[in-house]
Amino acid sequence: MLLSFAGGLSHRLSPAILLPLVLLGLTLPAPVRAQDDPSGSLSGDGRMTMALTGDAIITRALSPYKEPQFLDMVELIRSADVAFTNLEVLLHDYEPSPAAQSGGTYMRAAPAMAQELKWAGIDMVSLANNHTGDYGAEGMRITIQHLDAANLLHAGAGENLHEAREARFLETHDGRVALISMSSTFPDHSRAGAARGAVKGRPGLSPLRIQTTRTVERARLEELRGVLRAMGQDVSGAGQPLNVFGTTVVPGNATAVRTAPHPADMEELANVVRNAAQLADYVIVTIHAHNQSEYLQVFARAMVDAGADVFVGHGPHYLTGIEIYKGKPIMYSLGDFIFQNETLLRLPFDNYDPYEQGYDLNQGVADFNSARYANETRGFPTNREIWESVVALPTFEDGRLLSLELHPITLGFGQPAQIRGRPMFADRDLGQKIIQDLIERSEPHGTRVEWDASRGIGVVRVP
Repeated sequence: MLLSFAGGLSHRLSPAILLPLVLLGLTLPAPVRAQDDPSGSLSGDGRMTMALTGDAIITRALSPYKEPQFLDMVELIRSADVAFTNLEVLLHDYEPSPAAQSGGTYMRAAPAMAQELKWAGIDMVSLANNHTGDYGAEGMRITIQHLDAANLLHAGAGENLHEAREARFLETHDGRVALISMSSTFPDHSRAGAARGAVKGRPGLSPLRIQTTRTVERARLEELRGVLRAMGQDVSGAGQPLNVFGTTVVPGNATAVRTAPHPADMEELANVVRNAAQLADYVIVTIHAHNQSEYLQVFARAMVDAGADVFVGHGPHYLTGIEIYKGKPIMYSLGDFIFQNETLLRLPFDNYDPYEQGYDLNQGVADFNSARYANETRGFPTNREIWESVVALPTFEDGRLLSLELHPITLGFGQPAQIRGRPMFADRDLGQKIIQDLIERSEPHGTRVEWDASRGIGVVRVP
């Protein structure tokens, strides 16, 4: 017979109570151990701690590695009540065909990578990014099946726009957490569509479209109008704005570019946040945004106004600034968490063809990498900031932000392709450099980030 108590209760019972239980053959369960609770969701200290990371392009197993600075990072993630990353790769065994257009490299990894993320303490992922549709709707569906099998909560993609937009909820001892995911960077075929009447919706990601307005001198605008008219385009009359490939061009005294969130998309997403805030203790809103221009701040603040407790951006593959808006943290880009895009198993013809490798079956992934990066003299391998990031650790109590720690990590800049891309804590010198970057990039937002030399981390001063 088993007498069931909450884990860890035995240390609070007196011997006078415990002895009769033992004599009767009754047993108490062992306290919850870290390895039994990799997400930290059973800790129950009354505070909500989140481990937040950027893009995860994972193509190699994490669990075999034993470096102390790697395992310490994993333990930090596991210790949080909830841990998040953006899954920027599809999980399948090449059942689906590649789409005619991709988000760049066609991203695919083995389904076992879902369990690797789970092992590392991750328990929720966003799916809305420029690679959601790399292998069509089927690739998206198979990925979701593998995430479900690994018990990884996901948001941002679905069978129609409503499903892609909806919040997903994670239960933890210290509160119910909602995740809402969208992307402002995507090939158009990846954008989910709404159902109407008897017509099904379109599978895909939750989009935030960007409205771009370019101001040019009037003479230049009229020249452009003349060129478009000569090409047989139907254009507006002299002096009127032009719509050119989705960009509005208007006359003005100086050249300028302005961006704004698509009003209907922003209102739809704000409604999702407002509803989720009534059903959860904490709401995380996350966006994949290569474009980090002014629309993003407008949108992020609108999501906080609607009820978001945390706003997490990713997409440009490097760190950008942090803002504290109305007491809520806005992290415009947390850069990369895992960046293993060079060790994909296979690539489709469409990736090889621009480098004249498409018809040469002797050319493999390493040859593609060599051509794309000119033998590591350009692109991602040469950009140090791609390989430097942080694990952000906000802690809340009763909905109020108590602290925001920034734990610097390195992904191995300068290491060979088969090694770099896996994160671990940075050494002190590199860690200080990473935090100094965030200090400078957060200053325009009025945010004070400090280097805590005693702990080797960054700390955001919460107003």
